[in-house]
Amino acid sequence: MTRAANILMICLLTAACQHTGGLSASGKPRNVPYGVDAREKGVDGLLVGHRLMEAGEFELAMKAYYRAAAEQGMNADVLSAIGSADLKLGRLGQAEQVLRRAIEADERNVPALNNLGCVLMEQGKVGEARRVFQQAFALDSGQSDSIRENLKLAIARSEASVYDPVQDEKPVMKLVRRGQGSYVLLSQL
Repeated sequence: MTRAANILMICLLTAACQHTGGLSASGKPRNVPYGVDAREKGVDGLLVGHRLMEAGEFELAMKAYYRAAAEQGMNADVLSAIGSADLKLGRLGQAEQVLRRAIEADERNVPALNNLGCVLMEQGKVGEARRVFQQAFALDSGQSDSIRENLKLAIARSEASVYDPVQDEKPVMKLVRRGQGSYVLLSQL
């Protein structure tokens, strides 16, 4: 049995050492899917990201915006788009940082100003949000309804906080037992 095993092993080794010529040119694997011309330029990452934002796919939009950043660099438009995606994802701290960078790159970027104002409103920084919305409204010449509404809201909230200092206080509620099985809810209003 050892002689048969040795002969089999020799046959396998010689078969493994033979040159078969490899794959022919037509048998080589493709790196590009069929029907795609690799010489053409792809769709702009910002455009793809904006469409994904409209569809509510904020994580995918973020990836498209990062692809746009790799292609175009971190310009004000890309930073503004990334900041708006962060805002939609609830990442307020990141959104604020990125939107401030976008405004540093282009002080007249109205979408970045509007989104920064929204972030500041969400964080409770109403006075600064009002100032940012006023700047966006002035640069936009009052053309955008959403900026106008955001500015109205910021003005109303900032004036309400000036005139109503107890606006954020929650009433204290207590449940008091009165007799057997009877309860009364007391509040300090």
